[in-house]
Amino acid sequence: MSRMSLEEKIGQMSQIERVNATADVMKKYFIGSVLSGAGSVPAPNASVEEWVSMVTEMQKGALSTPLGIPMIYGIDAVHGHGNVYRATLFPHNIVKSIQFACRDPELVKRIGAATALEVRATGIPYVFGPCIAVCRDPRWGRCYESFGEDPRLVQTMTAVITGLQGEFPPKYQKGKPYVAGTRNVAACAKHYVGDGGTQKGINENNTVTSLRGLLSIHMPPYYSAIARGVSTIMVSYSSWNGVKMHANRFLITDILKKKLHFKGFVISDYTGIDKITTPAHADYPYSVKISILAGIDMVMIPFTYTEFISDLTKLVQNKTIPMSRIDDAVRRILRVKFSMGLFENPFPDPSLAGELGNQAHRDLAREAVRKSLVLLKNGKYGEKPFLPLPKKAGKILVAGAHADNLGYQCGGWTITWQGLGGNNITTGTTILEGIKSTVDPSTEVIYAENPTTDFVKQNYFSYAVVVIGELPYAETMGDNLNLTIPDPGPSIIRNTCSNLKCVVVLISGRPLVIMPYIGMMDALVAAWLPGTEGSGVADVLFGDYGFSGKLSRTWYKSVHQLPMNVGDPHYDPLFPFGFGLKTQPSKA
Repeated sequence: MSRMSLEEKIGQMSQIERVNATADVMKKYFIGSVLSGAGSVPAPNASVEEWVSMVTEMQKGALSTPLGIPMIYGIDAVHGHGNVYRATLFPHNIVKSIQFACRDPELVKRIGAATALEVRATGIPYVFGPCIAVCRDPRWGRCYESFGEDPRLVQTMTAVITGLQGEFPPKYQKGKPYVAGTRNVAACAKHYVGDGGTQKGINENNTVTSLRGLLSIHMPPYYSAIARGVSTIMVSYSSWNGVKMHANRFLITDILKKKLHFKGFVISDYTGIDKITTPAHADYPYSVKISILAGIDMVMIPFTYTEFISDLTKLVQNKTIPMSRIDDAVRRILRVKFSMGLFENPFPDPSLAGELGNQAHRDLAREAVRKSLVLLKNGKYGEKPFLPLPKKAGKILVAGAHADNLGYQCGGWTITWQGLGGNNITTGTTILEGIKSTVDPSTEVIYAENPTTDFVKQNYFSYAVVVIGELPYAETMGDNLNLTIPDPGPSIIRNTCSNLKCVVVLISGRPLVIMPYIGMMDALVAAWLPGTEGSGVADVLFGDYGFSGKLSRTWYKSVHQLPMNVGDPHYDPLFPFGFGLKTQPSKA
């Protein structure tokens, strides 16, 4: 650091978007980090080789500076390497916590390790994940990124950090970042802090609670993340009692850095410092000043990096921001880069190319799907259990658009930020394909996206599998104050389940309002957002494996009860936190 100029130090604090990161820009501005915003890729359906080539050229630019400090490339990988075509996409976090409820926390660690290998295959050493928000209101559009409503459960699920970064050695210094090697990635715990507690679950809104409430509900996962050696922590867009987190020195510097002894670097969210003012970017020099003084070390400035560099330089030169604050930021950034071996191994490892979407990872994802399904109803009152379904039947109906739509079952943060519908977005297996490959060859499977009552009555089906749910969304676009099942889901339930024995498989990022329909169903399965391996759903429906999942979220009766979480006074759920019926595998 003693050899670094102010220009070089501020460059290290700058993270810019991939589209701007030419080798010349990296060299000229001493850029310390590059990111792919969601959906930002080198080419449509880019190959591993195209990703590796892009990262390599940027790294050459960074290394051509006088001190040769390598850049660190970061990308979202919230349920696998979601931006990348052919990657294995695991169930979203709301599902992973259900796996812990199955008493299988090691599975989450294995998912982290597999994700790290797929990310490294494309030459990338840093991921913006996991989200360790404690979602207290399912109306929040990011609720599926949360492991659940209970802080103790979320704390346990920080095991994914160990999977991503690797096991650190005994007696490793608490709070110090750790990455085991070139088959692991630096992780980023997000979004610090209270993002899951905003009023009415509105994204980027205000979390109103006492310091005691913040520390007891929203902070515990960060204690565990720091103890696991997490490399970086991302600041939330949200506010705490009216103060923007990106401007909160008390929580970032006094609590996180000083009291909790976090030694990694603190990074802003995407254009996060801009949003300190209303409207965003209205007074950018102020936003730069207040965020850096608050303790943010690296700033995600995808497009306005020259303005950021200029403004921060002036603020240091006129002594508004002390050099000690800059040195603290750069020291933390370099510490992470050294801890992950980036100086020794700055370039991608071509030997990892085969890790992307390999069969072992797909088998792991399928296992995760099986263990995450929650059986909420199994048989009408006084009748025998409906599940598992018989594989051998004359003719069965599979209904609903979500049965044959890979994009729908993957949800948001899949290829693009908001996610997409369709079966050509990446590679995987739909739920319908899984059903067809599981049933007896003599069983005729009829698929109808939106069957009418007459169609159901006239075809003499043995039973129906109805697969319905939410369309993909992410962040604010997913905020929803009514949480009803989207059309035509309700009419499909009425048309099918009123005239035929049926199981409803709900694809969603959170509990939805099901009270008006549950009496019509013979069985109800919460399948959440299972990812690319839809065969995992069929594995359990037809009894190759038993149901074992438990709710990581309270399932409310009405949205008027929200927010309602386990332990609250007047807790009156439809299905309580931890609920889930079990079945045994079929003997046949």
